[in-house]
Amino acid sequence: MRQQSSLARLLASVALTAILAAGLGGCQTMSDITGSISPKGESKPDTDPHRAAEIYGERYRADPKNAEAALAYGQALRTSGQRSQAAAVLEQATIAHPGDKALLAAYGRALADVGKFDQALEVLTRAHSPDQPDWRILSVQGAVLDQLGRHPDAQRYYASALKIKPDDPAVLSNLGLSYALAKDLKNAEATLRRAAAQPGGDPRVRQNLALVVGLQGRFAEAESIARTYLPPDAAAANVAYLRQMLAQGDNLRGPARQNGAGPAPGT
Repeated sequence: MRQQSSLARLLASVALTAILAAGLGGCQTMSDITGSISPKGESKPDTDPHRAAEIYGERYRADPKNAEAALAYGQALRTSGQRSQAAAVLEQATIAHPGDKALLAAYGRALADVGKFDQALEVLTRAHSPDQPDWRILSVQGAVLDQLGRHPDAQRYYASALKIKPDDPAVLSNLGLSYALAKDLKNAEATLRRAAAQPGGDPRVRQNLALVVGLQGRFAEAESIARTYLPPDAAAANVAYLRQMLAQGDNLRGPARQNGAGPAPGT
């Protein structure tokens, strides 16, 4: 148990994040997309997220009962990092529009953003129905379950999402990260490699693949993978950072091998 907690702390310490809401509501934030092994990852949005929040905020305040305005404002707040405010806006919107599944999906994701995982699961369950499941919401639910440490349950949600949307790189990446958190590094690697091979996948999927390779001590291979999306000096710096974290990680690779991960990296 101690070693599994150490692995979870290590993954968190290198800014590894799941794709908690890829595609929901037509908007993705940094936390919706697979994370990076870099402790100093940077993004370059096409527009200023804070300016977007101001614009959508004006529209929302002009008509706070408008579901589309509330949804756009909530998503803009999330993108700009104002997560608590996003949750508050979307909560009021779902009260005014209790049957709006798009609002429920966005609100559930916002609750996950602020760490209210049990409440997020309840809201997300209402955002779709068993007879009409939404693969994107299934993936979000899986990611929330991973946050709660319920990795087998999370993996079942990802499997259900993949039945609807086979080989989706976002869902595959989430599944790979779930395996990694469960210390099943062999399946983690295979799944992340599958995700990285899909067209249209986010480059950060390969960042996670590099991380999982490095978790098993294959640092040269991890650096080689990282070089496909980072300059050589940045790739080397990331691997050096990973080496440092592993040195502090209570001998994480030993228990992983005992669980059948073998010498291959996990995805």
